Formats: sequence, structure tokens, C-alpha cells
Amino acid sequence: MVAVAPIARRKLFQEVRDRLLERIRAGEFQPGDQLPSERDLMQAYQVGRPAVREALQALERDSIVSVTHGERARVTLPTAEKIIDQVAGSASHLLHAEPGSLDHLKDARMFLETGLARRAAERATPEAVARLRERFAAHELARQKLDEFLPRDMEFHREIAAIAGNPIFPALVEAMFGWLSAYYVQLVRLEGAEDLTIAEHRRILAAIAAGDPDAAAAAMRDHISRGNALYRKYERSR
Repeated sequence: MVAVAPIARRKLFQEVRDRLLERIRAGEFQPGDQLPSERDLMQAYQVGRPAVREALQALERDSIVSVTHGERARVTLPTAEKIIDQVAGSASHLLHAEPGSLDHLKDARMFLETGLARRAAERATPEAVARLRERFAAHELARQKLDEFLPRDMEFHREIAAIAGNPIFPALVEAMFGWLSAYYVQLVRLEGAEDLTIAEHRRILAAIAAGDPDAAAAAMRDHISRGNALYRKYERSR
């Protein structure tokens, strides 16, 4: 006889959450609309205030509603940044708990950013290239300032992702920089690392400006590969 698992008993707030979510997905409430008051929801679903509040908090954690003290909950439109931010804590924990995950993340970054550089070279308009030149100039000016150098580095990569035309890509690039922040601080502190990074960024910029997808992808691949090699050198010297 096949063992049958018992049906899990759901908490009231989960039922309230699911019913509200169904109404939102059905279009009863649009982004920007306020949900009924807590009292109205209590009466509609015949539950107590704790169940309603827990349901709203669960929806807020999923970036489906925003809850402001003293006001009714309001339906929001999740952004790529909010969605990716939801997994940031888990990703950081994984990197600390499982050291091998760092190599997986660096591999994922290589795959993502070489593809983004290629697409940026294919799609870059003169205006987009001008914005990327501005990001590069700001990064070059921050060469001797570690506190500014890393943010300017991220802005350069994020701009490349923005040129690709998909709002999820810039959020992913920024998230990866956040997850790898400790790794990058150590890398930039290596002797000559700032000059190397600037030189590599200049090559990436030139390839994108020239509209050369193969050269852009190769420049990005070399940039990330040499960075990883520097990091391994740093690790061996510790």
C-alpha cells in the first residue's frame, strides 16, 4: 500500500492571502489601488485582525502590496530590483555557508555579462554610447578613491546591461556586484588592479562604440577572467 501524506492544515492568514491575491490577479485591484480596510476584510472573510495583518504582511514581503501605518494597504507593481532583492539574503547566506558557490556565481556572471556586452554592441545607439562614455569617465576619475571606485565600476557594468534593453539585466548585474562585494574589495586592493580594470573597461567601451559584438564579448570575457586570475593570486598569497 502506498503511503499517503496527510493534508497540511493551513493557517487562516494563508487563506486570506490567497483570496486577496486572486482578486488582485483578476484585476479587481490595479497597481496603485487601495485594498479594503482591515475591518472590511475581517468582515468579508470572517476572520480576526491578526489573520488579516499577517496576510497583508505576506503580500508585502512578495512586493505585491505596500503597507503604511495608518493607511489601507495599496497594490504595487513589483520591479525587477525588488524581485531580485528578495533572493539577496538567501544568496549571501549560500555564499558564506557553501564556499564552492562563489565559483558558481562567478561562472554565472561570466555567462551573463559576456552576453550583455555582445547585445550592447548590437543595440547601442549614439546616445547610449555617450552615456557609457560618461560612466567610464566617472570611473576613471575615481581611480585613486576605493570608496568611489567600486560604485563607479558597478555603474559602468550596469549601463552596459541597460543598453541591452531588458530591465531585469541591470538589476541582476547590480545584485551580483552586491553578492560579490567582499571579493571585489579584495581584488581592487591588489597592486595595479585599478589600472587594469580601467584599461579593460576602455577596451569594452571601444568595442561597444564600434558596434563589434564579437570584440565586445571577448573584451568582457578577458576582463572577468583576468579579474578571477588576480583573485586566485591574492588567495594564494594570504
